[in-house]
Amino acid sequence: MATYNYNLFADYYQFYLQGENADGDLSDSWNEQAVKDLLAIAPGTIGVGTVRNMDVPVEIEIRDSAPENDFDGWDHIMECGVEIPSGKIVVAGCTDYFPDAARISVEPGDYRARIYYGDLNTVSEDGLDGDDHYKVVLWPSDNMDVRVIKRNVSQ
Repeated sequence: MATYNYNLFADYYQFYLQGENADGDLSDSWNEQAVKDLLAIAPGTIGVGTVRNMDVPVEIEIRDSAPENDFDGWDHIMECGVEIPSGKIVVAGCTDYFPDAARISVEPGDYRARIYYGDLNTVSEDGLDGDDHYKVVLWPSDNMDVRVIKRNVSQ
């Protein structure tokens, strides 16, 4: 298991994970359901919605198998699949300069992603401050279905 920690600028209330050579364009993926789910997907790309468009803490965990089903302490949890044939995952805010964005090396293939959203209700009235944080766990899997595991009812 490998863990990576970032502080990403969630401009437009999102950050993304994408295969290095993916052509996925999230601009049409942020429909009404995606906004409600805080998750948009396109080929080779996962867009993670945030509750602030400021710097947010993000933890990425790469595993050999699915994580335990421990959902306590998280407000919202989603799952989806992503294809990473290049073996490089780009982690960035949507306005970050792509060549300079962080990269994580993985075995090329298909992955399942479980996205955890925490402390979503701690954002200040002006939307600038909060303790919201995000975690994405990836493991090899050919399951590409989108699934809501736990929905934040206050959204």
